[in-house]
Amino acid sequence: MALSISQKAGWGLADMGIVVFVIIKQLLILSFLTNYLGVPIALAGMVTTSILVFDIFTDPVVGWLSDRTNTRWGRRAPWIVIGALIMVAGIIGLFAAPLGISPIAAAVWVGAFFLVATIGFTMVAIPYSATAGEMTESPSERSVMMAWRMGFASIGILIGGALIPVLAGDSREGFFSAALIVSPLILGSIWLSVFVTRHAPRVQTPSSLAPFDMVRLVIRNKSFVVLTILYGVMTLAVALITAGLPFAAIYLILDDGATALSGITAGLGTLATMFAAFVVGSILSQAVWVWASKLLGKVIALAFGLMFYVLLLYALYLALPSVNVTAIAGMFVLAGAANGSYQQIPWAMYPDLMDVTRLQSGEAIEGAFSGIWLFGQKVANAFAPLLLSIFLASYGWRETTEGRVEQLPEAIAALLKSITLVPAAILVVAAFALILIYKPMAAKALR
Repeated sequence: MALSISQKAGWGLADMGIVVFVIIKQLLILSFLTNYLGVPIALAGMVTTSILVFDIFTDPVVGWLSDRTNTRWGRRAPWIVIGALIMVAGIIGLFAAPLGISPIAAAVWVGAFFLVATIGFTMVAIPYSATAGEMTESPSERSVMMAWRMGFASIGILIGGALIPVLAGDSREGFFSAALIVSPLILGSIWLSVFVTRHAPRVQTPSSLAPFDMVRLVIRNKSFVVLTILYGVMTLAVALITAGLPFAAIYLILDDGATALSGITAGLGTLATMFAAFVVGSILSQAVWVWASKLLGKVIALAFGLMFYVLLLYALYLALPSVNVTAIAGMFVLAGAANGSYQQIPWAMYPDLMDVTRLQSGEAIEGAFSGIWLFGQKVANAFAPLLLSIFLASYGWRETTEGRVEQLPEAIAALLKSITLVPAAILVVAAFALILIYKPMAAKALR
């Protein structure tokens, strides 16, 4: 039975709330620790990475548990509803660091609540991702579902990357107030998604497989394993860009007040303006990537999108530092469109591979697949802030409690390379591996 438009859109709505936290952990926590709590950047990188490394190993556990859950509300809904509440509590707590505490104490405080938030995130993200493989077996319907999802995710990016910094007003107290304001948006989108999709098709019978048996069954799907690794590689590039953007907004994009968007930038701030431009490009591109996937196939469309991303990153390397916020914002619109391929297409590809294992084994273990699928993404997200912080620290990057401090020219140059040339090189590797390694394997598995 085909899904209704409301079910497709309702399913995608949850990602708006999920992505707000993704942006917070990728974009804001490292900057919050370093620029507002005075935590040295190397220590801040270690804190964020250690929590995210812990989070990596909870994914398969939650996936296995959700596959085995048996309630009147189904296998996934209780995890999503409760997890959203825990995630929001952690977000509010991590921005509530008391005034006057030492940098070490601030790092411990933020780390503890960050841990709570990541546990809640896992409880939401793994079961939610698993439902994509349960609700439909149609590849074309999945592409449309992912377009809805990434459209709402783009709004989540805007909330996390633009609205929160604007509400924060460049102060540590402001971040706490911003977290309180956006928390109902996070909870509301996730809980409403569960309600709207409550009658959508689902696999209700819990799996009886032991955890290691589930993992072995997933790993036998070689095409899925390769795609998971490559998606992790892509995520590493995107996570490096995201982690470096708050620093770039301060040190690389310098508004001279003479361009068309200068007034907007003065009101919203550079970071919020750039993120707004990025989100516009991402939202506008979703229908294009659905069309490209149908016309070219998902793999070729994704490879094309990644190479487009590479060209834009090189153009940004040549353009930055810049005082022309209008030109840079225009490039961010195009970067958002390129990022749309990374956001949408892999998520439409991996449920197709889950179907292969379900048909061969008869086991519905979408939670286990989702846990391992997000494993590669979370590895990349965990280590990107650490790699960036080590790289910048090696060039003498300076921490502050004032939001901005004079940096060495060598440190500024290192920042520029870390958010342009390094991610571009990583994406080139991913694009070639998709064509040369993954595409032949997947064609054989799916035929």
